[in-house]
Amino acid sequence: EEFKDMVTRCKKVNVDIYVDAVINHVGGGSGVGIAGSPYGHRTTAIYAQEDFHHKPGDLSAGCSITSYYDKYQVQYCDLEGLPDLCTSCPRVQTLVSQYMTNLLQMGVAGFRIDAAKHQDAGELKQLLEKVQGGIPWLFGEVIYGAGEAVTPEMYTDLGLVTEFRYAGQLAPNILAEGKLQYLKTFGESWGFLPGGSAVVFMDNHDTQRGGACGANLTYKNGALYTLANVFMLAHPYGYPKVMSSYNFDAHDQGPPDVPVHGSGLACFHGSWVCEHRYPEIANMVAWRQAAGTGAPEVFQSSEDGNGAFFCRSSSACVALNRGSGNWSVKVKTTLPAGQYYDVLRDINVSSCPFVRVAVDGTAELLVPSTSAVAFHVNARSTPRARHTGLHGTLHALQIIGISAVVLLVAFSLLFAPRLLRRFARRTARAETRVVGTDVELSPQATRRDELLPS
Repeated sequence: EEFKDMVTRCKKVNVDIYVDAVINHVGGGSGVGIAGSPYGHRTTAIYAQEDFHHKPGDLSAGCSITSYYDKYQVQYCDLEGLPDLCTSCPRVQTLVSQYMTNLLQMGVAGFRIDAAKHQDAGELKQLLEKVQGGIPWLFGEVIYGAGEAVTPEMYTDLGLVTEFRYAGQLAPNILAEGKLQYLKTFGESWGFLPGGSAVVFMDNHDTQRGGACGANLTYKNGALYTLANVFMLAHPYGYPKVMSSYNFDAHDQGPPDVPVHGSGLACFHGSWVCEHRYPEIANMVAWRQAAGTGAPEVFQSSEDGNGAFFCRSSSACVALNRGSGNWSVKVKTTLPAGQYYDVLRDINVSSCPFVRVAVDGTAELLVPSTSAVAFHVNARSTPRARHTGLHGTLHALQIIGISAVVLLVAFSLLFAPRLLRRFARRTARAETRVVGTDVELSPQATRRDELLPS
């Protein structure tokens, strides 16, 4: 009920929940689960020994993975001693598909398929097709390994797939100075999956802690990590996934025992890192939405290779600086002339400084060291001449009044002498009495004050 309540509350504020579905294996060893049910010896509260892959003639044991160049081992043997579920078995497919259907009915938006690499793609597809409504939105965890028997490409017809090579190739170009210039061609041409099939990230809960696929950049790298995430969100390749974690020192260290939302927000300098709340990362999400599907244009790099600038369509531009000093540069943008917020400086965009794009599309930028400048059409600053509300109404009336006075003066200068001469000729021919007043017009009555009623 607590989980269902969370999904409901999140959906009300347009936050989708994606479940990490661990459906390849169950826990190793033996013990009591968090719900109080016992497990062990290749059995759980819902699975029996025959629901697992096992050695021939021995339901109590499974084979071990000793070679990732052997597809059978990778997908039918136990991963690090974790009993491997029989994904092709009808009973397992029914139980798992019902589990996923129930979650979708609660309002869950999709799934991350844990250890998808260790499940035959064809068998996994059969299972997913049994989910009510067909294969849901998902992305599968498939770690690339050079020359291995199972590849990420085998799973792209099921949904998105994790592209572990992304962080592995981007990080070195952020860590070392002078390499941002090489990112002009970054993407599929670097040997990655097609962009429409890839989920990209700088780190995740596994790679953050090292290992064979350990991340070269994490929150522990400070500004360099943030800069890498800015590039990831700015570049169109793949579906980006942002990490949100907690401080840790040991490999198996668990989460803090304090809530994120307590007496205050326990983020940044406390127990929780909350990378997703960094202004540079959080505000780049709106930047990416503004950029749409446009490819990078007008790529420009600094002479030392530490700076890189590009725009996407006519909607968004970004400049990144890996150098140890500020980068002062004049760039050619694709944006309309105007004043834009540099959205990376503050979580409240309206408090950010301005970037001014000239009529010819150029802009002069000062990009801080190991940082970036980003601006887009949906964060355009309102010129000071524009006003809203009561102040705007009064301002508009003031302008109208000034305009009327100017027109009246111009009219007087052009036409008053001619009218006065015509009037003088008429009054010189005869006297006229004005009905209802005591004023008489005479040939000498030419001054305005002499024409007013007494």
